[in-house]
Amino acid sequence: MAEAEGQPLPVSPQSEGRSEGGEEAPEGGAAAPEGGAAAGATDTAPPTAGSPGTEEPAGDTKKKIDILLKAVGDTPIMKTKKWAVERTRTIQGLIDFIKKFLKLMASEQLFIYVNQSFAPSPDQEVGTLYECFGSDGKLVLHYCKTQAWG
Repeated sequence: MAEAEGQPLPVSPQSEGRSEGGEEAPEGGAAAPEGGAAAGATDTAPPTAGSPGTEEPAGDTKKKIDILLKAVGDTPIMKTKKWAVERTRTIQGLIDFIKKFLKLMASEQLFIYVNQSFAPSPDQEVGTLYECFGSDGKLVLHYCKTQAWG
């Protein structure tokens, strides 16, 4: 689809394809009708306590941040607006991805703004911006070809 060639920036457009838990343990509610509290406690403790397989997906989803990209002015609009981006991705990496995605010339400038007020530095990590300015589980960034705010 619209995946960048070799670019690991946004893995894919955000979708509801993944489930939260992914627990594959059998849920036999009728398996322990008598004294199910003791048996249920021992069954749930081991997967939660130390299974590295269950920790990987949780860590993987925490490494990604939902970013909503909005065009400003005469900048072309991206059909896919919501992306999952790695926390360690820099603003410059995001700018480079947007330029490639929109097929802009290398000489054209692209500005990113947070909260329609300021332009973060190119070496700023997306994770830090999300922690400070994210809301509703996502970080809203505006992009444009000319300076708009700040």
